[in-house]
Amino acid sequence: MAVQRIDVSTGPGPRMSRVVVHDDRVFLAGLTAGDTSQDIQGQTRQILAKIDDYLKQAGTSKSNLLTANLWIKDMAMFSQMNAVWNDWVDLQNPPCRACVRADMARPEVLVEIMVTAAKA
Repeated sequence: MAVQRIDVSTGPGPRMSRVVVHDDRVFLAGLTAGDTSQDIQGQTRQILAKIDDYLKQAGTSKSNLLTANLWIKDMAMFSQMNAVWNDWVDLQNPPCRACVRADMARPEVLVEIMVTAAKA
């Protein structure tokens, strides 16, 4: 089956695709907030909105999430981030999830999220 790529980066080179669709699966790259001046809740909301948009472009939704990997700069912010996640996630269809503390590529990035979904 063909591979579909959505939002291929063009910066200093084609480093990555934000979304890759193959067969009945949709893979999203790790996403960060566009406005990193916001707190952990603001950054998490921005990322989840991006996820919703990319999943829609790929023909699916958060109800079809299979896995979620979350990286957080400081676990002291875990409950604040989780409050936003819990308001967003489909409670009837939550994905498998992991969340770990990580050093981020830029100090202002507080959270990064990567998901995989089934195609609707």
